[in-house]
Amino acid sequence: MQQQIRAILAVLILVLSSGLPALAVEPGELLPDPALEARARTISAELRCLVCQNQSIDDSNAPLAKDLRVLVRERLIAGESDLAVMAYVVARYGEFVLLKPPFNGRTLLLWVSPFFCLAAIAYALIRASKRSTASPASSSAAPLSPAEEKKLRELLEQS
Repeated sequence: MQQQIRAILAVLILVLSSGLPALAVEPGELLPDPALEARARTISAELRCLVCQNQSIDDSNAPLAKDLRVLVRERLIAGESDLAVMAYVVARYGEFVLLKPPFNGRTLLLWVSPFFCLAAIAYALIRASKRSTASPASSSAAPLSPAEEKKLRELLEQS
């Protein structure tokens, strides 16, 4: 019986915690038209919370994120297209508000820098492995002289 209760509690916690990000959108913000609400959610998922910076405005509880969610819904109600709403928000807050910045001249470094970092790491690893395999004789110790061998035997016999 105790094990069943634990299993039920675990499932309940899992189910409740899976919906936590969705709780950021408050009931008063929801649009009565399901199609408009779906469009608003799609747009909100692509916009960055300027306070949290690692969450979309759809997932954030920050007051600014709420203001942006309301702004998106107001513009959709006014009849604007999804692209027009996104363009308005980007014009107002800059490209930083986009979770996925566009590929253009200003963001080129942002998009290609991971590849440069990976290439630099691969180059360093290849050089290090070549260096370690290229000179194994230099890393090994020189052979012991007869006097050193005698001294070593004496030390080993003492211990």
